[in-house]
Amino acid sequence: MTAPKQASATLAPVEDYRIAEIESVMTPALAIYPEIVDANIEATLRAMGGDANRWRPHVKTSKLGFTMRRMAGRGVVNVKCATTLELQTAAEAGATDILVAYSMVGANARRVRELAETAPDKRVSVLVENAGQAQSWAGSGISLFIDLNGGMDRTGLEQDRVAEVVNLAQAIEEAGLVFRGLHYYDGHMSKYEDLATREVMAHQGYDQLMRIVEALNSAGVVIEEVITAGTPAFPCTLSYKPFADAPFVHRASPGTVVYGDFTSIGQLPAGYGYRPAAVVVSTVVSHPTPNRITCDAGHKSVSADAGVPTCAVLGYPELQPQRPSEEHLPIDAPPGADLPAVSDYLYLVPRHVCPTVNNFDHALLVVDGKITGVERVTARGREVPIATSWNDESAT
Repeated sequence: MTAPKQASATLAPVEDYRIAEIESVMTPALAIYPEIVDANIEATLRAMGGDANRWRPHVKTSKLGFTMRRMAGRGVVNVKCATTLELQTAAEAGATDILVAYSMVGANARRVRELAETAPDKRVSVLVENAGQAQSWAGSGISLFIDLNGGMDRTGLEQDRVAEVVNLAQAIEEAGLVFRGLHYYDGHMSKYEDLATREVMAHQGYDQLMRIVEALNSAGVVIEEVITAGTPAFPCTLSYKPFADAPFVHRASPGTVVYGDFTSIGQLPAGYGYRPAAVVVSTVVSHPTPNRITCDAGHKSVSADAGVPTCAVLGYPELQPQRPSEEHLPIDAPPGADLPAVSDYLYLVPRHVCPTVNNFDHALLVVDGKITGVERVTARGREVPIATSWNDESAT
């Protein structure tokens, strides 16, 4: 991922995020602002022409059943997920059409089948990339999407293996399974900082994707749905005209937009109106050198997977977060800059919000500067990895 430019004070006014009586809160703490969540949901629907059916967000970002219920309340009931706990949470929150957008094999696949059986009113789908994977879902009632490698090079069939895609789709149908469509994730588009360049590169990939669609149609295979685009390519997938009048349902799957982070807000057009809806509240715990402070937001709270800086400090554009350790985040400032004092509170906008939310067991809900509730981060982590009950003695 290309390192984004340091976020400035224009990212969001810190006054919009300050929490009254913050002194009662143990930090680091995850704070979610429901009114901004709602505004970000509305911004996404507005970009999609008001059609909630076009959006299949990845709920690895939203994580909370609380947030998923707000999405379902606006008609966003088609979602993607990556874990069985996310699948369970999304189903309970009101999603009706859930794609497990991760290659599930072995015990993980069996658990997906179990969850699908307990929710017969939900439509559950999975990804496959070979006939063996497809056959493992026989008798489950679960629909199948073929996973295509859009350029991430981590899963899926490469786009130039058109005949192989056609053969797999035919094998799925011949086995009596339900072939649903194509899944094409192009998250690597984030490396193109300029949106115009990103659009050109994304459209080149979509052109190849449409050639695969044409080959499937020529072979008599009906495609119900095509899924593209996480957050970086979201504007690009909306501007690709062949999707607008295609004979299949086209859905885009940005998930980060629900909460926003300083990477995604920098990648997307300002006119969309996204604002950060989740911040980490941190306390300054040390002033070790004249130009450095340290706060309690190490990588066990603000994720460091996307690189340094891990976050932006609202209200302090001159502060530069450095490489974190597990519990400490050193932050440097230019000589002569005013530094927050020890025990001051900082409001941090993550560089990558998805794994940051996953770092917390609970989230504070903040409305009009006041804490109105505490919600469990419902889909944090994973389920117990084995179905058998184990006690401490047997586990040793």
